[in-house]
Amino acid sequence: GLLSVIQKLKGSQEQELRIVLLGLDNAGKTTLLKHLASEEVSTITPTQGFNIKSVHSHGLKLNVWDIGGQRSIRPYWKKYLGSTDLLIYVIDSADQKRFEETGQELAELTEDENLTGVPLLVFANKQDLVTAAPAAEIAEGLSLHTYRDREWQIQACSALSGEGVQDGMNWISSQIMNRKK
Repeated sequence: GLLSVIQKLKGSQEQELRIVLLGLDNAGKTTLLKHLASEEVSTITPTQGFNIKSVHSHGLKLNVWDIGGQRSIRPYWKKYLGSTDLLIYVIDSADQKRFEETGQELAELTEDENLTGVPLLVFANKQDLVTAAPAAEIAEGLSLHTYRDREWQIQACSALSGEGVQDGMNWISSQIMNRKK
C-alpha cells in the first residue's frame, strides 16, 4: 500500500521530520502524542515544558515536540520553531469560550518567519464530546481559508479514542510526498 510506495520513492532510508505540536493548555496535545506513540492515554498530566517523542508513521520518523500550552509557557513557543517541517495545532473543539484565544495564538504562530510555508495540520480534538463544534465551523472561525502561504488541513478527531487521528497522519504523509516531487 502507501507504505511501500513511500519506501520505494525514498529508498530504504527513513526520512526524519521535525514536527512541533502546539495548542492551548488542555487541548489534548499530549494525549494525541501518546496515542501516536501507541502509549497508554488514561493518565495524562499537564505538560510543564515539553515532551519529545519519535513516532514512526508511513515509513517516516517523526520527531514530535509537544510543548506546553499554559499562558506562561506560550511566549517560549517561538524558540522551538526553527527547522520545523510541519506544525500540528490542536484545538479543544468543546471549549468554545477559548476559540478566540486559540485563534489569536495560531495567527501569531503562522506569522513567525521560521514557519513561512510550513504545512499546518489543525486537529479539531475532542469530537467525542457532545458540545464539540464541527471542524468546518472551527476552520471558518480561525479563518484558515485566508492562509495562502502554506498547505493546511483541519481534521476532526478524538485523541482519546484515536478517531480521525490516522486521517491527519495520512495528510502529513501526502504533504511529504508532494514536497519530494
